[in-house]
Amino acid sequence: MQYNKINNLLGWLCFLIASATYILTLEPSVSFWDCGEFISCAYRLQVSHQPGYPLFAMLGKVFSLLSLGDVTRVPYFTNMGSAIASGATIMFLFWTITAMAKKLLPATAGESEKHAPY
Repeated sequence: MQYNKINNLLGWLCFLIASATYILTLEPSVSFWDCGEFISCAYRLQVSHQPGYPLFAMLGKVFSLLSLGDVTRVPYFTNMGSAIASGATIMFLFWTITAMAKKLLPATAGESEKHAPY
């Protein structure tokens, strides 16, 4: 099997394992600190104080629409969006580490530098 295919499959496997772990430990409502504020601001697309908040607000709004009008389910689906986004972060972190490690390791005899996947 080629390196690219194995790397992609392992990255998606990391995503599935991380997302499943986050979803299984998901808070069905709000918890302490700023979670309630972030969820309510994402639901109404209001302004909050977190750096990087606009992306979270857009993702939170998309996932809050999955509640289909039941406002008691909005925190659950917003937290679900956070869990899936965290799983995607793990996947991209894996791919970043493998790309950096591939650049650091010397090329083997059968491998050419001009045929690198990146």
